Amino acid sequence: MSKYMVITNNPLVQSRLDDTHEVIYLELSYEELLKVVRDRIYEGHRLLTHPLSGSVKPKETPYKSVLISERKEKVDGESVRLIENAILVCQKFQDKSKYYKEEVYKDFQLVDWTLLESGLASADVW
Repeated sequence: MSKYMVITNNPLVQSRLDDTHEVIYLELSYEELLKVVRDRIYEGHRLLTHPLSGSVKPKETPYKSVLISERKEKVDGESVRLIENAILVCQKFQDKSKYYKEEVYKDFQLVDWTLLESGLASADVW
């Protein structure tokens, strides 16, 4: 197993990684997922991927996957700053994801998966 875990609300990520990685799959909104990540960071986990990675604005996509350290240590100030700022940014946007056709959701799942793949490659050598 890896030295990190994936927190996601993306069913594609769950299906592709569930057998090989520690995946915490939650059926939550983008913002709610960030708050779960924030709570883990305050427990001592560290952010390994940026919570606002990619060019898709928060709440335009319903999906987000974030890598955090598996091990708890002392609270990392940079991780706290990043996640708290990400939540504030997220709150500035209106949720548009509920207006999409079904096929658009699959596209957003693939975008999130692609962003996560590059994070996984970096985390695997970390």
